[in-house]
Amino acid sequence: MEYKHFSHEHNLSMHQVPPGQQLLCSGCDKFCDKTIYACWQCKFFLHEHCGNATRYINHPCHSSHYLILSPYPTYPSNSFLCNACGTNGSRFSYCCALCEVDLHVNCAFLPPKVTHKAHPHELDLKHSSQTGGHNEVCKMCKKSLDSKHWSYECRVCTNYGVHTLCATNEIKIGLYQMDDGSDTETTQPAAPTAQQGPSDGQVQVELTPMEALAILMGLSNAASYV
Repeated sequence: MEYKHFSHEHNLSMHQVPPGQQLLCSGCDKFCDKTIYACWQCKFFLHEHCGNATRYINHPCHSSHYLILSPYPTYPSNSFLCNACGTNGSRFSYCCALCEVDLHVNCAFLPPKVTHKAHPHELDLKHSSQTGGHNEVCKMCKKSLDSKHWSYECRVCTNYGVHTLCATNEIKIGLYQMDDGSDTETTQPAAPTAQQGPSDGQVQVELTPMEALAILMGLSNAASYV
């Protein structure tokens, strides 16, 4: 069975990763397991969830614009800083180029609620816009917990917060999906717009998410030649 992914020029084949085989996913830069999509000619591999990630999402962390799946960073540095976990990325990201919002694919689909054996209560995902400054240390790893980034917090216990990476490695592909034009998770965001001319004669052009993706890719390509 062959599969064509928009980020790669060749068709990909399904491959079952046997124990001990180490292959890095070209989407999230993590080791592959279970079923993957593979181009052996280019050593290009994708987790099944990275290969099937929807092209754009309506994410509650950035409700004003769609986040568009980009196969490479949109910055001249060829890397991005994930707004969710605070770590660098150099592969796929969900991004809003207008607002410089970037999420790892795995971070974009973190479950809204998780349970962990280290804590008796359910933990809720909090985005940077919701998290207060009271959580200074992750209660699991004891390292600094930056309020600018996402965390899982307990509604029962005061000041109990943990890093997203400490709380779970689970992802829930399908959250915030907008490909079918519907969304049950969040309210409809405004489509990206382009404006020109003076305010009294302003022309506003609405872009579909796919048109915005094409513009984003064009800008990124242009930046690489600067």
